[in-house]
Amino acid sequence: MGFFDYFSNDIGIDLGTANTLVYVKGFGIILNEPSVVAVDTDSHKVIAIGRQAKEMLGRTPGNINAVRPLKDGVIADFEMTEDMLREFIKRVIRKKFLVKPKIIISVPSGITEVEKRAVIETAENAGAREVFLVNEPMAAAIGVGVVVEAPRGNMVIDIGGGTSEIAVIALSGIVNNTSIRIAGDEMNEAIVQYLKKEHNLLIGEQTSEKVKVEIGSAFPQTQERSMDIKGRDLLSGIPKSIEVSSGEIREALMEPVNAVMAAIREALEVTPPELAADIMERGIIMTGGGSLLRGLDQKIRQETDLAVYVVDEPLKCVVNGTGVIIDNFDYYSKIMVKH
Repeated sequence: MGFFDYFSNDIGIDLGTANTLVYVKGFGIILNEPSVVAVDTDSHKVIAIGRQAKEMLGRTPGNINAVRPLKDGVIADFEMTEDMLREFIKRVIRKKFLVKPKIIISVPSGITEVEKRAVIETAENAGAREVFLVNEPMAAAIGVGVVVEAPRGNMVIDIGGGTSEIAVIALSGIVNNTSIRIAGDEMNEAIVQYLKKEHNLLIGEQTSEKVKVEIGSAFPQTQERSMDIKGRDLLSGIPKSIEVSSGEIREALMEPVNAVMAAIREALEVTPPELAADIMERGIIMTGGGSLLRGLDQKIRQETDLAVYVVDEPLKCVVNGTGVIIDNFDYYSKIMVKH
């Protein structure tokens, strides 16, 4: 144990478009909050961060703006992300640790140099001593116990709020990856647009998320369901409620789901034959909140003819992976993203 270890707590962060999770060395996952910041537009002061701010989405008076500072897996609003990170770091690090923490942050594998720089600077400004980046699919693979340094190929599909990452991992590296900025958020947006077009009903982001979770699916289910949805009638302008079936929502989700399927096919097409044989034998591992969409694993299975496994607690895989890396930092140092 080095000198710094006595005085600081190193932390791993899954900085997600929808949720941010924080792992603290020696304590495990300490924080899991929505990546939302509420700001008073008159004074420009932050008034709420995380869960409390998310409850304000779509419900705020004119002078309060609730926003998500990350879009498509990367920082859209530099200052707000910094405020959010600083607050989350403050919540998890106890005062007795005198030295700033070393932070490992997961990033989409398709991130640009400019976006990498933004993440590093934001974390440094928010209170990090050192910042290391790791690709999300790599962190997810480590988080579910894949031996990433083995000479065998593993395919990991990590579907988050802002990005879907499809990566083939072998020998501690990403052999090929397809990163598309279509994931949970685009699914929510597809539901909003469908209801607008088919039912003249306007709903908010929180409602569309609820619809997706409760009756959304990517593949016909043995038991189809329906639910009442409340929103605003676009013709009369007054609130109304309609009943929608899971079949309709499946139709609404077809475009983003097909985009994910196309990315998976693309990733498989460029996989070297030996590794393709490994994937055939071992199947595909699915992580991230988007993998919880009903029937998505069945659809992938049907279209690729490969075994598909949705891991337990898919939302925690990436942050668990950053935790494993922190606990075995020297061992995993070679998998960090170069910057």
